[in-house]
Amino acid sequence: MSKLNKEISKRKTFAIISHPDAGKTTLTEKFLLFGGAIQTAGAVKSNKIKKTATSDFMEIERQRGISVATSVMTFEYGGKLINILDTPGHKDFAEDTYRTLSAVDSVVLVIDCVKGVEAQTERLMEVCRMRNTPVMVFINKLDMEGRDPFELLDELEEKLNIKVRPLSWPINIGKRFQGVYKLYDHSLNLFKANQTKIEDDITEIKDLNDPRLVAEIGEDDAVQLQEDVELIEGVYDEFDIDKYRSGALAPVFFGSALYNFGIREVLEKFVEIAPEPESRDSDLREVSPNESKFTGFVFKIHANLDPRHRDRIAFLRVCSGQFERNTFYQHVRLGKKFKFSNPVNFMAQSKNIVEEAYAGDVIGLYDTGNFKIGDTLTEGEQLNFRGIPSFSPEIFRELINKDPMKSKQLDKGIRQLTEEGVAQLFVKELGNKKVVGTVGNLQFDVIQYRLEHEYGAACIFEPMSMHKACWITSDDKDQLNDFTRIKSNFIYLDKDQNKVFLAESAWVLKSAQETYDKIKFHFTSEFKLASASKN
Repeated sequence: MSKLNKEISKRKTFAIISHPDAGKTTLTEKFLLFGGAIQTAGAVKSNKIKKTATSDFMEIERQRGISVATSVMTFEYGGKLINILDTPGHKDFAEDTYRTLSAVDSVVLVIDCVKGVEAQTERLMEVCRMRNTPVMVFINKLDMEGRDPFELLDELEEKLNIKVRPLSWPINIGKRFQGVYKLYDHSLNLFKANQTKIEDDITEIKDLNDPRLVAEIGEDDAVQLQEDVELIEGVYDEFDIDKYRSGALAPVFFGSALYNFGIREVLEKFVEIAPEPESRDSDLREVSPNESKFTGFVFKIHANLDPRHRDRIAFLRVCSGQFERNTFYQHVRLGKKFKFSNPVNFMAQSKNIVEEAYAGDVIGLYDTGNFKIGDTLTEGEQLNFRGIPSFSPEIFRELINKDPMKSKQLDKGIRQLTEEGVAQLFVKELGNKKVVGTVGNLQFDVIQYRLEHEYGAACIFEPMSMHKACWITSDDKDQLNDFTRIKSNFIYLDKDQNKVFLAESAWVLKSAQETYDKIKFHFTSEFKLASASKN
């Protein structure tokens, strides 16, 4: 096996997704704990235990207790190099999560055993189903008085439109929760509750008829476990790795991320069955990870990761070949070559310089403003990767500057933040009126906070009554010019100078579509990739 193939076969890249408060960030941290990337939960550089999780590096996240930015972390486990992308759980940041799902090869979905499948979980799974992304399910918080495990499995199949197969099983729940039984190798792991460190004294019982089982967990729980396992083996098909990798079957694990129950089982099985880096679709062809030439795309941009330095980092997923430090690569959109002297990988707040990266890796490239989300780097080939669109926002507000003396700071800040994908910016050609569009209200709080603390610019947002943003294109220039003249009060430019029509209502949009039949009204920015590939 060549060095390239060997390196690629070592890599596993996945995202953790969930509804808010299901325990996703806690699970991320415990993966790092088991992988030896951190020594105690909550550990940062000072080695003190703090309440904040390692992957939540923005102050506003710490204040609200939610993840609003995707973090990328790398660690080794079981001979594999694992890249975790921790996604925003909050529904207001769904678009950031959708883009992140374009950069991974599989997903771990976290479910709260008390609340079950929630609305945001269903939306996230719809995106996974669109891409046939392999999904593993971790049912969390078994230390709380939750719902019956069989009831949860039925709900997963019904609401998420996917077959499930439990691979571990809980021994009781709530205060009587004692551990998990591994169905795939018929062993029982009993843990002591510990929030910060890994316990070494694990009891393994290979046979449910072993008399030690009753001694360890009591007769009632032993009988219940035997009955549950018999029912599982009778009702559910054997686990099929091919069905899992095609997105048709989801293995299910139970545990408590907070108390380290059931985490090892998920990691062990993930290393064994999760897919290696997969082929990616582009506007020209399908790109295989084992190709010798490097390709990759930017799926996220984040400014000011370190408040002490005005740094801006583009997160790039390597899709094929080998990326090398200090090597020139083609920026397809700009038609220029760039080299990167300090590419990094991440452990949340700490960054490490990388000399090389392979398909599956996610690296950070220091950027002075050359990158936008969706940009492709290659060794010269003029291709663009698909599937990283912007969606029409749902909420629109006008950006009002509170301090005219800080206009330049505000303009720079809002453009940088919207280039990160936090929100979308639409600017009116006449008068420079700025409208910010988002999926949810929370994004406005984040933008306001970051503008003030990172750029020293104070602003307010005035609500606007708008129904939808539509990108408009037409082969009939006269009709397009006529439309933009008549609707000039509602025509804006996006960050790429594409014309956007902000429709006040569904009726207004329908009327415009019927009257101007030669104009195409697009509801995602994906059309730009299609038109670029024709030119």
